[in-house]
Amino acid sequence: MDATALRAAATALHDSSPLVHCLTNTVVQAITANALLAVGAAPAMVDDPAEAGEFAAVASAVLVNVGTVQQRTAEAMRLAARAANEAGTPWVLDPVAVGGLTFRTALAADLVELRPTVIRGNASEVLALAGAGKGGRGVDSTAAPDDALEAAGELARRTRGVVAVSGPVDVVTDGDTVVRVGGGSPLLTRTTGAGCALGALVAAYVATAGDLLTGTVAAHAHVALAAEAAALVADGPGTFAVRWLDALDAVDGEALLRAQLS
Repeated sequence: MDATALRAAATALHDSSPLVHCLTNTVVQAITANALLAVGAAPAMVDDPAEAGEFAAVASAVLVNVGTVQQRTAEAMRLAARAANEAGTPWVLDPVAVGGLTFRTALAADLVELRPTVIRGNASEVLALAGAGKGGRGVDSTAAPDDALEAAGELARRTRGVVAVSGPVDVVTDGDTVVRVGGGSPLLTRTTGAGCALGALVAAYVATAGDLLTGTVAAHAHVALAAEAAALVADGPGTFAVRWLDALDAVDGEALLRAQLS
């Protein structure tokens, strides 16, 4: 993939300021909202079943993250996904810790049948979602991204969307093309909510990029480049979290030309 496409995606996001409807876990709502604001998007956390479908229909994109799902929010997620589909709104599924727990695994399977625009998770989550694994250790993966490449391709073809597998080198595929995104920092794995925020940034990018694969790759590259910059000036995971948010704001289309793509 030509990195100039990522520059155009960043410009489109900044110019459009997409409204991202986040049905996400309670641990990461603040960092997710701040990350979206930092890249030029507008966040909204609407997770009541009485409103979720209505709001999904008018949002620019929807994020469904099952991290701390409950019966009430599960209903809201189903309603939001259906409304997004009916409205032609892109939506992202983040299958947090799927495979190890029955309720969220069944919910995620239902959501896959609603054909998410993008699925973003770690290798263990993607393998479990595809029925090829039992999940990882909570939110931590016990598999490498390339271990899930075949499963990711099958999921992408099944949903007619894009699947992104996060790791030291992220793997993104639409079932035909595979793009790897390098860079980043190990400190991302020691920062609460970094992966969940990435899911929200994927939603923001695919809302405006015009091409699903390009938008998904651009979001991963944005996060990786910001992490590299933050790690240079951080003393540890606490200061890294703050510096990473600043760096997300500083990364622009020109910076994305430096993305490590293969």
